[in-house]
Amino acid sequence: MKTVLWLLVLAAAGLFGYAMLRWRERWREHQRNSEARMADFLAQARPAPSVDPTLTQQKLLFEAAAKTGDAGEPALSIELYGRLLARFPQGPFAEQARSAIEAQRRKLAKA
Repeated sequence: MKTVLWLLVLAAAGLFGYAMLRWRERWREHQRNSEARMADFLAQARPAPSVDPTLTQQKLLFEAAAKTGDAGEPALSIELYGRLLARFPQGPFAEQARSAIEAQRRKLAKA
């Protein structure tokens, strides 16, 4: 009877050890998948390396100026367009910014 009891205890310990090993493997796999998802998310969140950072800055400044003009703030819009032209006078958005300044000045004169 003692032998059967010891065999049962050893079998239970073996099953417990096996279950712990399987759980640890699944947990490691889950961690690897989680890290891969995070790396993928961060790679998507970063701007592409081929994008020129100054062009991105110009675009953001131009869009901010346009949105403030659309929101009914012509003075602030003129200031932002002025900053764009001061920093990047020969940039791709310079001509559009100059014409937008004129339009905002007309809008400011009407008010």
